[in-house]
Amino acid sequence: MLRLAGAGLGLAAGGAALTGCGPEAEADGPAAKGPDQGTAAPDGGFTTPPPGTAPKPLWQEEAAFGALGSLDALAVAGSTVLVSGDPLVGRDLATGEERWSRKGAAVPGARLILGGGTLYLTSTEYDGDLVGLDPATGKETWRSRLGGRVDLPRPIAADGERVYVLAGLLAEDNSTPESVVAAIDTRTGKVAWSERRDAGTAEHGITSTVAGPHLVYTDQRRNVTVRDAATGRQRWTKKIGRSNFVRLAVHQGLVIVADGDRLRAFDAVTGTERWTLATDAGSTFNGPAVLDGVLHVSDSGRTLWAVDPATGKRIWRNEDLGEAAYPVQFARAGGTLYGATQFDAEGGVHAYEARTGRLRWTYNDGSGSGEQWYVTGSGQRLVAMHGRRVTGLPAV
Repeated sequence: MLRLAGAGLGLAAGGAALTGCGPEAEADGPAAKGPDQGTAAPDGGFTTPPPGTAPKPLWQEEAAFGALGSLDALAVAGSTVLVSGDPLVGRDLATGEERWSRKGAAVPGARLILGGGTLYLTSTEYDGDLVGLDPATGKETWRSRLGGRVDLPRPIAADGERVYVLAGLLAEDNSTPESVVAAIDTRTGKVAWSERRDAGTAEHGITSTVAGPHLVYTDQRRNVTVRDAATGRQRWTKKIGRSNFVRLAVHQGLVIVADGDRLRAFDAVTGTERWTLATDAGSTFNGPAVLDGVLHVSDSGRTLWAVDPATGKRIWRNEDLGEAAYPVQFARAGGTLYGATQFDAEGGVHAYEARTGRLRWTYNDGSGSGEQWYVTGSGQRLVAMHGRRVTGLPAV
């Protein structure tokens, strides 16, 4: 189950240290757009607030945010919220209380890559190794044994057996003329397999995931590549029309990517294109996420879609977002879909009726900042991050 931690446990989720600010300070402020919050129910859950009313925070703390632009900057592992930055912090999901903090634990811009109950990071000692931390305690529980053969291995995905990295091969003069994608065996800490990448291929701008036997990634050269996760053998690679920096989805043997004004689904084994879905001319799709068997995606024309990921057929399309900022990251709990917006001071976390796409409420912290929002969660709790603030919300 912890393999799914970055996407939230129980609640499905799709991809700067300062003093804390408790929810009391926001109780009557602009954070919740509406007159009242969801109240606690006798069973420990939360009642649904009135239509158009966002819940108020259960807790709020400031964050040392250090992974601007990465959808892997916020994650939940069990009952611990992991917040990227320096220091890297683990907080109690229910209360927001700090469980642990590690300064200098993550290199700038590090993604929170979880697999098999471990958080994998590049060693900040710049010794060519990876480290694994226990998400519940922040303690180091694992370290690779690469023997200085590679330079700055950057984790891009992980499962219960391997952690997958991009790295440079060190030459005798300590230069890195060649780049590789590799798998590190989590039992031995040694390289399980290593494959050279094309010359000139950048090590940034990577969108990646591992799903069962498939390691899937895109890069700035507009490639979509699928490898056998166990052996590293390349199954196929294809060019797409534009770079994909956001999120891709793998569902029941299909690799689904946003490619400009189209969503494209490829067979994960053969690379055969299975279906294509187009949006309006002049609009482009953002990264897709499959939650509870439904593909959710937005486009730049302020439209939100629900799609059958097996066939590409539209389930519903909400074109009535008006001036509401469109979401680019998703989570789902029960009958509600949650979406986090980017670069819009009036945006925030939107709650939609999952069955119809109707907008129920929007939570905004009232900061006036146009920085990107992030959302994830577990069970009946949501966690949102915006700028230098992380907020716990009820999933109502």
